[in-house]
Amino acid sequence: MFQPTDPASDLPGRIDLNPASMVEKVDGWVDGLIFIAPNLLVAIVLIIGAFFTSGAIRSVIIRRANKRGRRDLGMMLGGLARWTIIVVGVLVAATIVMPTLNPGDLIAGLGIGSVAIGFAFKDILQNWLAGMLILLRQPFEINDQIVVNGYEGTVERILTRSTLIRTYDGLRAVIPNSDIYTSAVLVKTAHDLRRSQYDIGIGYGDGVEQARDVVLEALRTIPEIKADPAPEALVWDLAASWVTIRARWWTDSRRADVVQVRGQVVTAVKHALDEAGIDMPYETNVMLFHDQTEETDGDRDAQREGWPAPRDTDKPKPRWKATMETVTVADPPDDTPENRQKTAARPPSSAQ
Repeated sequence: MFQPTDPASDLPGRIDLNPASMVEKVDGWVDGLIFIAPNLLVAIVLIIGAFFTSGAIRSVIIRRANKRGRRDLGMMLGGLARWTIIVVGVLVAATIVMPTLNPGDLIAGLGIGSVAIGFAFKDILQNWLAGMLILLRQPFEINDQIVVNGYEGTVERILTRSTLIRTYDGLRAVIPNSDIYTSAVLVKTAHDLRRSQYDIGIGYGDGVEQARDVVLEALRTIPEIKADPAPEALVWDLAASWVTIRARWWTDSRRADVVQVRGQVVTAVKHALDEAGIDMPYETNVMLFHDQTEETDGDRDAQREGWPAPRDTDKPKPRWKATMETVTVADPPDDTPENRQKTAARPPSSAQ
């Protein structure tokens, strides 16, 4: 039954408290909740099912990846599968609770939102895709020793955003996957063996054949050096103060093996050369001097850059001496040998 309201209650500035209206509103909410309760229950069950199903699928993917030695790839693919299933389950549950919701409009809205999300999380998505490509293509694997962007060490983990490298001095380097994927990477343990080399200098007075044999025999005494490929000792360079012999050998590719064998090689070669009496000279510098005032200074055909000429008569003279020799001065009448001797014997007169 319609009941007219009090006109005074509609005046501006006054709050109209109508308990009947409030009860009617709450009653409408309860009726709506009861109406959608079956759909809401189905949606909740669907979300819970999607959550547990995604976890089971993730575990299966990780387990199969571990059997193939691809743990990090399994973690990344398992996470991708899990969140994909959860998102799809939530979207389906939303359409069940709200039948008026058009999935096409929802997907279109997600497409527009994904552009904004892509710009906001560009670096994260870029690193994630780079990590996925690294795990799929496998340019290097876990426990490989690599060099990238000035960092060298052992690969520990390949995560969704970065790759963890343990350096040889016990530090951890966290390198973004996008930097690794777009940079040159040197994989030092890609093969089982690695070649190392070391240069040894011997004196010019020693026989290069003998020194080469001594170095080669010293290399053969080290058990960690591989016999196939065989070690080598090559006459490599004629340096300023010595003849260079380059020793080359093969070891296991791990850095610990390379460093240890290098130390053994240096020690063995030093002892072997000392026992054979072969000189390992210090660096020698030769400094040449010449008179910068020579008359031939600047003449490339005559100047010898400090080295003496074959004969004394061919030595260039200083410019001042050469100039005086070109001037002829007549001797005075009394300039005879006898007068010069008398003048030299006469005591000098004191100045007044």
